[in-house]
Amino acid sequence: MLTYLFVIFLLAMVLTKLWLAARQVRHVVAHRAAVPERFADTITLTDHQRAADYTIARTRLGMAEIFAQAVLLVAFTLLGGLNLLHIGVTEWLGEGYLGQIALIAAVLLISGLVDLPFTYVRQFVIEQRFGFNRMSLGLFIVDMIKATAIGVVLGLPLLFVVLWLMERAGPLWWLYAWVVWVGFNLFVQFIFPHVIAPMFNKFEPLADASLAQRIEGLMQRCGFAARGLFVMDGSKRSAHGNAYFSGFGRTKRIVFFDTLIERLSPAEIEAVLAHELGHFKRRHIMKRLVVAFVLSLAFLALLGWLIGRTWFYTDLGVMPSLTGSNNALALVLFFLVLPVFGFFASPLGSLTSRKHEFEADAFAASQTQASDLVNALVKLYQDNASTLTPDPVYTAFYYSHPPASQRIDRLLGHA
Repeated sequence: MLTYLFVIFLLAMVLTKLWLAARQVRHVVAHRAAVPERFADTITLTDHQRAADYTIARTRLGMAEIFAQAVLLVAFTLLGGLNLLHIGVTEWLGEGYLGQIALIAAVLLISGLVDLPFTYVRQFVIEQRFGFNRMSLGLFIVDMIKATAIGVVLGLPLLFVVLWLMERAGPLWWLYAWVVWVGFNLFVQFIFPHVIAPMFNKFEPLADASLAQRIEGLMQRCGFAARGLFVMDGSKRSAHGNAYFSGFGRTKRIVFFDTLIERLSPAEIEAVLAHELGHFKRRHIMKRLVVAFVLSLAFLALLGWLIGRTWFYTDLGVMPSLTGSNNALALVLFFLVLPVFGFFASPLGSLTSRKHEFEADAFAASQTQASDLVNALVKLYQDNASTLTPDPVYTAFYYSHPPASQRIDRLLGHA
């Protein structure tokens, strides 16, 4: 029964993803010839068509990636790839912790190698073609090495603890593992601004005194405390601009991409930051964390139930060990197939995220001029080559932010 369900859900997921991507491409192509009337005075036809071509190129690459990932998943499961890896690693390193960690590492390595060509094409072909890429091949490789090293340093202890709990903590291991997982995530958020982020970028205090004073005034009005305003050298990798909060508790800091500082006026920067502060004031970040932790608890509880069911392995192309530990095998198998069964719930997350964006926009309009945020959004859409004419169904399924026209209509209503 699980085999049939897996095949049905996998086919439905792949076909739905391809259908949605095809809709997006057709819709963007159909509206490529003219700038939407609302943006006719601010976006040139050249910029509009560039955004359309950029969206189409990324979506078509995504379609190829969907197919490759589906093939890899079938190879791991129904075609017996994971089973062969399990046998090989067990014969080489045994069924202890070393062998279990090696199995998980092997799956991650193979998945990463399959994703690597798409990452390369996205960065050095598409981003390069549209003038966004500023990353050298050397920096690309260094970033991968650093990310891998961080994953090893942080991930290995976590993985060992989870496997140990699965082995020693009894039937409620999943509850203890969840507590560890929550603590781990909070710890990473705490250290990210001061330990992880500086490994990839330089962060300088905001040098513009008048802009800093303006932003500090906004934070005081909003009751927000941060440990500094920083400018990040995002331009060494990309021409895209952004701003974000990082950290947790007293480690919070506000970070602006240097490309954003260069492009927007002080009033527009203040409006963008007011939007981000809106997420803080409306407790969106905390709500998302709570939802993520609740879902992770439910998933681990489900895994705790499945791990002792032989059909969970055999119906997905894997033969469990009858004498040794199947803990790592169960972890890998579960998190390989979970996205297939959870895919059709993803629009709920997108809908919630878009609702949060509207709320953050409304807060920004209450603290700054709505017109300043409108102007900032138009510049960001233009600079980031974001299409102004996405397909409505594709948007409803995937978009975490509302389309440009909807956001601007709401903001003008607050003006």
